[in-house]
Amino acid sequence: MNIKVCRIFAIIMSITSIVRNVFLHRQKELEKHINNGETLQRDALRWLVERAKDTEYGRNHLFGTTKGYDDFVRNTPVNTYEELKGDIDRMRHGEDDILWPGKVKWYAKSSGTTNDKSKFIPVSADGLRNLHYKGGKDAVAMYLRNNPKSRMFDGKGLILGGSHSPNYNLRDSLVGDLSAILIENITPLVNLVRVPRKQTALLSDFEVKRDRIARETIGKNITNLSGVPSWMLSVLTRVMEISGKTHLEEVWPDIEVFFHGGVAFTPYRSQYEQLITSPRMHYMETYNASEGFFGLQDDPADKSMLLMLDYGVFYEFIPMDEFGTEHPTVVPLWGVEKGKNYAMVISTSCGLWRYVLGDTVCFTSLNPYKFIITGRTKSFINAFGEELIVDNAEKGLAYACAETGAEVSEYTAAPVFMDDKAKCRHQWLIEFSRKPADMSAFAALLDKRLQEINSDYEAKRYKDITLQHLEIVEARPNLFNDWLKLKGKLGGQHKIPRLNNSREIIEQMMILNEKGRI
Repeated sequence: MNIKVCRIFAIIMSITSIVRNVFLHRQKELEKHINNGETLQRDALRWLVERAKDTEYGRNHLFGTTKGYDDFVRNTPVNTYEELKGDIDRMRHGEDDILWPGKVKWYAKSSGTTNDKSKFIPVSADGLRNLHYKGGKDAVAMYLRNNPKSRMFDGKGLILGGSHSPNYNLRDSLVGDLSAILIENITPLVNLVRVPRKQTALLSDFEVKRDRIARETIGKNITNLSGVPSWMLSVLTRVMEISGKTHLEEVWPDIEVFFHGGVAFTPYRSQYEQLITSPRMHYMETYNASEGFFGLQDDPADKSMLLMLDYGVFYEFIPMDEFGTEHPTVVPLWGVEKGKNYAMVISTSCGLWRYVLGDTVCFTSLNPYKFIITGRTKSFINAFGEELIVDNAEKGLAYACAETGAEVSEYTAAPVFMDDKAKCRHQWLIEFSRKPADMSAFAALLDKRLQEINSDYEAKRYKDITLQHLEIVEARPNLFNDWLKLKGKLGGQHKIPRLNNSREIIEQMMILNEKGRI
């Protein structure tokens, strides 16, 4: 090897060690989350109110005279999307200083709804910088802190995004998947260490996109992945098909981490572990939604996430046993309790004020504030008083899979209401990547585990008096993708509705399951 090549090799080998120094200050700053959570949150509220006091919303809700949390609560109502929709639409048409100072040009089209209506979440310049990009940087900072031997910057990152389109034909204004907005506005320096090409990353046809991504990246040195587990798995499967390899590290020998979020990782973990067998592979969960970046898995040995308190987000929480009542209790972060299920309420630098996010969380630690996502305020089954949430479902499926060797690709569940014999049950539509040898045994194990972790479910299942044994319907291959495709939601950040209190979605899928592949 000649001297010139040796020098180039040495430079390449030192990239990660050089970049690591950039994150040292922030790694130190993050220690404030341990003992100063309440202070960070009060500071966040003060900054938000001061920044927005001259907006239309700020004037209408007396932000100019708001001195603290009590004033904020007294003057500002809790809002759903419907309450803010009119103001957001005015902003989309070009009006400025409505919910947030200035003109907001970007809107994330949210799939966080179980019907066909879309929500358009404002993404301000402040929000891009303080919420979304800061969260991405902190994910890297924490990962490098936890993995001193990392070489992730010695190669490139495969970042999977969605697509966007013009917003009401306004100049430079876009609407689309949050990931597409982030890619569109990302600093050019990041483009040096990411793939695929922007033109490929922003394609709207996911089936075309996954093929192009696979072909563009097979010859690259990919060290890290970022995206939604379900869609990333589809891309990686295509990489394996084209390459003819058995394991991903045969294609990308230096692959070391997957930063994942958007949906629970539990149903996909075993498939990733079979696909990537390298002992150097790591997985890090992130909580990045259209509305903001809220949490990071700071400890690889702990599945709960650290709530990010200095991103220009102020958090409040509604106990789920009061959610939907006329006057529910709403508490700030310093009023939460461990082990209690809450609906999350946020105020952000994108102009969402006391906004009911739709996600439910449970705190596992109060110093620092750490939590797990337990589901959605609309994603549960409580048809018979059983209060089954997504966290229960994930744990039950993980147990049944571990006991039987099965693997679940996708699932949804809904109640079957009482028939003329007063019989009722839960019906699970499951697409398996590896079927259990005995479906009845799998169903029994799932039912057993749900009773162990949910006392309300256990009580309703007692002697089959109220709720009979659950039913599993096997979904054909690609059913869930086909359903998403029919809805125009294939790819990007779109999610499968896991649990539903009505049968509308599962009935659509059952019909599609009978028809066969579209």
